[in-house]
Amino acid sequence: MYNDYSISSELFHWQSQSTTSEGSKTGQRYINHKKNGSKILLFVREFKKDKASGATEAYKFLGTAEYVSHEGSRPMNIVWKLDYAIPAKYITKTNKLLAG
Repeated sequence: MYNDYSISSELFHWQSQSTTSEGSKTGQRYINHKKNGSKILLFVREFKKDKASGATEAYKFLGTAEYVSHEGSRPMNIVWKLDYAIPAKYITKTNKLLAG
Protein backbone atom coordinates (compact mmCIF):
# COMPACT_ATOMS: atom_id res chain seq x y z
CA MET A 1 0.00 0.00 0.00
CA TYR A 2 1.22 3.47 -0.86
CA ASN A 3 1.69 6.31 1.62
CA ASP A 4 -0.82 8.74 0.04
CA TYR A 5 -2.72 11.42 1.95
CA SER A 6 -3.84 15.02 1.89
CA ILE A 7 -1.60 17.55 3.61
CA SER A 8 -4.22 20.28 3.29
CA SER A 9 -7.19 21.02 1.04
CA GLU A 10 -4.78 21.88 -1.81
CA LEU A 11 -1.65 19.79 -1.13
CA PHE A 12 -1.47 16.03 -1.56
CA HIS A 13 1.38 13.67 -0.61
CA TRP A 14 1.75 10.86 -3.11
CA GLN A 15 4.20 7.97 -3.12
CA SER A 16 5.45 6.54 -6.40
CA GLN A 17 6.07 2.90 -7.18
CA SER A 18 9.04 1.46 -5.30
CA THR A 19 11.21 1.36 -8.45
CA THR A 20 10.83 5.07 -9.33
CA SER A 21 13.94 7.14 -8.63
CA GLU A 22 14.49 10.88 -9.00
CA GLY A 23 16.80 10.33 -11.98
CA SER A 24 14.63 7.79 -13.79
CA LYS A 25 12.62 8.62 -16.88
CA THR A 26 9.40 8.32 -14.85
CA GLY A 27 10.75 10.42 -11.96
CA GLN A 28 11.86 13.15 -14.36
CA ARG A 29 8.47 13.02 -16.09
CA TYR A 30 6.79 13.77 -12.76
CA ILE A 31 9.21 16.54 -11.79
CA ASN A 32 9.21 18.25 -15.20
CA HIS A 33 5.61 17.63 -16.25
CA LYS A 34 4.73 21.31 -16.59
CA LYS A 35 7.84 22.18 -18.61
CA ASN A 36 7.13 19.20 -20.89
CA GLY A 37 3.49 20.16 -21.42
CA SER A 38 1.99 17.26 -19.46
CA LYS A 39 -0.90 17.47 -17.02
CA ILE A 40 -1.17 15.58 -13.77
CA LEU A 41 -4.65 14.20 -13.05
CA LEU A 42 -5.15 12.98 -9.48
CA PHE A 43 -7.58 10.11 -8.93
CA VAL A 44 -8.18 8.50 -5.54
CA ARG A 45 -10.22 5.77 -3.93
CA GLU A 46 -10.77 4.98 -0.29
CA PHE A 47 -10.70 1.18 -0.55
CA LYS A 48 -9.75 -1.35 -3.22
CA LYS A 49 -13.07 -3.15 -2.78
CA ASP A 50 -16.52 -1.82 -1.97
CA LYS A 51 -17.40 -3.21 1.46
CA ALA A 52 -21.07 -3.75 0.65
CA SER A 53 -20.82 -5.37 -2.77
CA GLY A 54 -17.24 -6.65 -2.87
CA ALA A 55 -16.81 -5.04 -6.29
CA THR A 56 -13.75 -2.98 -7.11
CA GLU A 57 -14.30 0.58 -5.91
CA ALA A 58 -14.22 3.28 -8.57
CA TYR A 59 -11.62 6.03 -8.50
CA LYS A 60 -12.79 9.61 -7.91
CA PHE A 61 -11.21 12.51 -9.80
CA LEU A 62 -9.83 15.16 -7.43
CA GLY A 63 -8.55 17.40 -10.22
CA THR A 64 -5.41 18.56 -11.95
CA ALA A 65 -2.24 19.16 -9.98
CA GLU A 66 1.28 20.55 -10.27
CA TYR A 67 4.56 19.26 -8.87
CA VAL A 68 5.75 21.09 -5.73
CA SER A 69 8.58 19.00 -4.31
CA HIS A 70 9.77 15.51 -3.57
CA GLU A 71 11.85 13.58 -1.07
CA GLY A 72 13.49 10.23 -1.34
CA SER A 73 14.01 7.84 -4.18
CA ARG A 74 12.69 4.35 -4.82
CA PRO A 75 10.02 5.35 -3.96
CA MET A 76 9.71 9.08 -4.49
CA ASN A 77 7.45 10.96 -2.08
CA ILE A 78 5.94 13.78 -4.13
CA VAL A 79 3.89 16.75 -2.98
CA TRP A 80 1.33 17.89 -5.56
CA LYS A 81 -0.60 21.17 -5.42
CA LEU A 82 -4.11 20.75 -6.73
CA ASP A 83 -5.39 23.49 -9.01
CA TYR A 84 -8.61 23.51 -6.99
CA ALA A 85 -9.21 22.53 -3.37
CA ILE A 86 -10.20 18.96 -2.63
CA PRO A 87 -14.01 18.83 -2.49
CA ALA A 88 -15.34 18.98 1.06
CA LYS A 89 -17.02 15.57 0.72
CA TYR A 90 -13.56 13.97 0.24
CA ILE A 91 -11.30 16.07 2.47
CA THR A 92 -12.15 14.17 5.66
CA LYS A 93 -11.35 10.86 3.93
CA THR A 94 -8.13 11.77 2.13
CA ASN A 95 -5.84 10.86 4.99
CA LYS A 96 -6.27 7.22 3.96
CA LEU A 97 -7.15 7.34 0.27
CA LEU A 98 -5.37 5.19 -2.26
CA ALA A 99 -4.14 7.31 -5.15
CA GLY A 100 -3.85 6.06 -8.68
